[in-house]
Amino acid sequence: MATILVTGGTGTLGRPLIDRLLDDGHDVHSLSRRPHTGTDRPRLRSHAVDLQDATGLPEALAGVDAIVHCASTPSGGDAEAAGHLIEAARAAGVPHLVYISIVGVDRVPIGYYRTKLAVERLIEESGIGWTMLRTTQFHDLVLRVIKAGARSPVVPVPTGVQVQPVEVREVADRLAELAVGEPAGRVTDMGGPEVLGARSSSARRWRRVGGAGCWRRCGCRGGRGGPAPRREPHAGARRRAADLRRVPRGAGGRPAPG
Repeated sequence: MATILVTGGTGTLGRPLIDRLLDDGHDVHSLSRRPHTGTDRPRLRSHAVDLQDATGLPEALAGVDAIVHCASTPSGGDAEAAGHLIEAARAAGVPHLVYISIVGVDRVPIGYYRTKLAVERLIEESGIGWTMLRTTQFHDLVLRVIKAGARSPVVPVPTGVQVQPVEVREVADRLAELAVGEPAGRVTDMGGPEVLGARSSSARRWRRVGGAGCWRRCGCRGGRGGPAPRREPHAGARRRAADLRRVPRGAGGRPAPG
């Protein structure tokens, strides 16, 4: 069994990733600005570390076999945080760094994507063995965007915008596999089973429940409306995703830009 450090351990992706690693029998160090709460699992160690100043980072990296870097913020500072993490990882002799990025960071000209691409390059040039997975948007992100729009009496529908949302637990499972493997460089991009336009029936259902609850087919209790509408069992989406979630680079069905 391995010891894995997960940055952003209390986030949308970090929590299911930590659960998967613990279920598989690994020891996990959770790194976040605030301690990881809500669990008494003995193989989980929580470290309250802000990557912007890196205080306490060397202690969190002690005995770690691999890092999965999930921490990110659109408000800025990701490149500096990654620099601190890489420097500390080199000093600690960590042999493997796994990074989660976004499909389209090299093609979509917005600031957050440019920063993610800059972090990719820092990792590639770090001298540490690395693995990089680009995915499309999580259902949670798409839902938040639609909820924000639902506050207005008029919901804008951008022409030509497409998304290919992926279930966050699918991504967590893939990252857990990569973390305990050998450094693999850039692996095949990962996307959800459906490419959705802003005018699609799925997008309309999202907008319809955007202010009330979660639509994500997983039966979770999201938003203010209690249990999510069970439009379709999530297991069905997982089966349909089997051939699409790892989309070969350059193929005609490549995931839409994140």
